[in-house]
Amino acid sequence: MRRVNSTPTAVLGFLEKPSVQIMPHELALVMPVCNEQACIVAVVQSWLDVLSRLNIDFRFIILNDGSTDGTEEALAVFEHDRRLHVINKQNTGHGPTILLGYRQAVELGEWVFQCDSDDEMKADYFPCLWEKRKEYHALLGKRAEYKQTRSRKFVSICSRIAIRLLYGSGVADVNTPFRLIRSNVLKQFVNQIPDDTFAPNILISGMLARTGARIYEHPVPHEGRRTGKTSLVRLKLWRCALKAFWQTLTWRRVVVFIDDKAAGTPETVRENGSRGGR
Repeated sequence: MRRVNSTPTAVLGFLEKPSVQIMPHELALVMPVCNEQACIVAVVQSWLDVLSRLNIDFRFIILNDGSTDGTEEALAVFEHDRRLHVINKQNTGHGPTILLGYRQAVELGEWVFQCDSDDEMKADYFPCLWEKRKEYHALLGKRAEYKQTRSRKFVSICSRIAIRLLYGSGVADVNTPFRLIRSNVLKQFVNQIPDDTFAPNILISGMLARTGARIYEHPVPHEGRRTGKTSLVRLKLWRCALKAFWQTLTWRRVVVFIDDKAAGTPETVRENGSRGGR
């Protein structure tokens, strides 16, 4: 089945609308993976189960970012599943890997969904976004019951404040790894974001807010990591946070618009039905 992507369109630079594009799939899912041998098979299978129950025509892009623990071998169990495309690549980091996945996904699906591979946000909550997609440009899972170290919590607060000051309000969880976005909107962003961007999701959240995109946010429980370990600790966390802030500041120069007739009212609609303008 081939789909025509002719929904509300992001317009850049000179306000020129992209031409109508034939999309091979209804959804393209992007999942970056690094050293998740212990849980990756179960996580991927949980997403396959949920998407199949929803009867979605999808393509699942899994990007193995230089894992050294046997993740590549574990993913081989899916080698005959034509719905999956596994990319084994050299390690470049979480952000650049997501960006690579996005750039492939926007050519494959009418909608693009990104999630992480650590099973901290369950596939069972995806229908909460999918069922409401027709009214919005972007639907985000806001992390609930999110337990962070003091350092990570401080960085998260700073990121949220920076986006609000530089781009405008509209997204509560600016770096959530549980996001569904129209590909014809996302494509305009990711084609301009530098390849080495540490946290592209933060920039995308900022541009969604700045353009007045229609955004829906739904609380999704965030469970603690049960396998593996986080790669951002102590000094490395602060170095990466400073890099992300600088990139957020400099990328603000990019001019992006959304056609008023396509975007509707510039507002955020949250799960409880309340609305908040920029």
